[in-house]
Amino acid sequence: MTSQPRGDSTPIDNWPLGHRPAEQRAAIAARLSEAGLEPEQLASALADGGDALYAASRTGSDEWTHAFAGPLGVALLAAEVSALAAHLNSRASAVRALAVDALLDDYSAVAVASALGVSRQKVYDISKGGTMAAFLDISPWRQL
Repeated sequence: MTSQPRGDSTPIDNWPLGHRPAEQRAAIAARLSEAGLEPEQLASALADGGDALYAASRTGSDEWTHAFAGPLGVALLAAEVSALAAHLNSRASAVRALAVDALLDDYSAVAVASALGVSRQKVYDISKGGTMAAFLDISPWRQL
């Protein structure tokens, strides 16, 4: 798994890894490149939310991984789709926390809980998570 069938690795700037922490991007890009993947393949997998990977896995063909640089490529691409989904989930949770915190300025926790369909305690739990980290400004599928 250390061979580089396509020669030199692709520069880090070419890989769409904005959903990953900056300090992890170089190592991830190196792994993707070493597996024989191209930045366009990652961009495509992120843009379709892993739809093509899933569809290929469901074909029943013994060669379904070939289009994605083999099983290692599929595993790495699927991991990045999963990491993006987790990133977007965290971003949505942070935004929700800020909104709930703002609601608590004007309404009781009971009223907010009723409007959201959650318990009063859950309202307090949600409002504590409003730290805005370095999230993507635009989802990959909107960047096309």
